[in-house]
Amino acid sequence: MTAHHKMETGSGTPEPLAVGRREAAAMLGISERLLWTWTNAKTIPHVRIGTRVLYPVEELRRWLEDHARNNTR
Repeated sequence: MTAHHKMETGSGTPEPLAVGRREAAAMLGISERLLWTWTNAKTIPHVRIGTRVLYPVEELRRWLEDHARNNTR
């Protein structure tokens, strides 16, 4: 499987590499306030580009998987 195929949704639309705070909070099912708290504490993966804060989708998935694994132990 190539990276191109991996990054497409079922509809053929490219999946974003990173999302903003609203999208990231919605994807994780948490409030924007909690997301911002975790961002400031450097708990959750994020990238600052100028004044914008973005959340890389693949890193969010890995972060969530790691936390889910750690919580089941």
